[in-house]
Amino acid sequence: MLEAEKAFFYFSVAVFITATIINWAGLIFNKPLPKTLLASIIVAVLAAAISITLRWLQAGHGPFMTLYDVLLSNLFTLGFIFLLTYMLVVRSRPAALFVLPLLSLMALWAATTDMAPVLLPETYATVLLWIHVGVGKIFLGLCLTAFGLAAVLLMRYSIPMAGFKQMPATTELDEMAWRFMAVAFVFHSLMLISGAVWAQDAWGRFWAWDSLETWAFITWLVLGLSLHARVTWSLPAWAGWLMIILVFMLAMLTFLGVPFSSIGPHKGIM
Repeated sequence: MLEAEKAFFYFSVAVFITATIINWAGLIFNKPLPKTLLASIIVAVLAAAISITLRWLQAGHGPFMTLYDVLLSNLFTLGFIFLLTYMLVVRSRPAALFVLPLLSLMALWAATTDMAPVLLPETYATVLLWIHVGVGKIFLGLCLTAFGLAAVLLMRYSIPMAGFKQMPATTELDEMAWRFMAVAFVFHSLMLISGAVWAQDAWGRFWAWDSLETWAFITWLVLGLSLHARVTWSLPAWAGWLMIILVFMLAMLTFLGVPFSSIGPHKGIM
């Protein structure tokens, strides 16, 4: 089963990279291939789903513990959330220019890590963990799409290319990016609340300012301040796009950096 899991994982990596190349070639040569790109994303996400399912069956628990677990689960969940966005919100499709390369890099990173499964601690055997992690994945997936749109807008602002003319207007993409961020703020808040409830059940305290809790709160605070600034201040559009990118970078640091450098009870989760 382990070999089959690896085969589907590496196939997913290859397809994500292929989709990235197809997308950028469409921009450079001004010949987008949305149907081919959609099919590629579907295949990549499906392969990641099969890989994570096989790993789950082998390990006997969800993908929560090792860096490989977290990267593989993010590859599937973020890919799946973006796939839904790509199909249902057609105007958000330009985000794929930066979303797909990031997913490809995440997949390549996962390929360099130790794939051996480890045991699940007793404190993780609760439905609260699934709720906490689930809303966190949705938050990160929404942030990812907003990041992709902000990066495209900055590139369009800086580098004129014929391929950009086929995209929606700048104001439309800008508004959409901030809507994704606003919904992401709701899910981040739910993540903090459900995490506090789980912490009380697991460790007898709602909050202890361990490293992951602290960085999650910082990310929530910066996201909230960014949304406030967007509504109340007359900032240049490019400044707003940079704020979106900053929030996403903080979120990625919180999800993929802090847990694996921490010695606290959150080590290895997300």
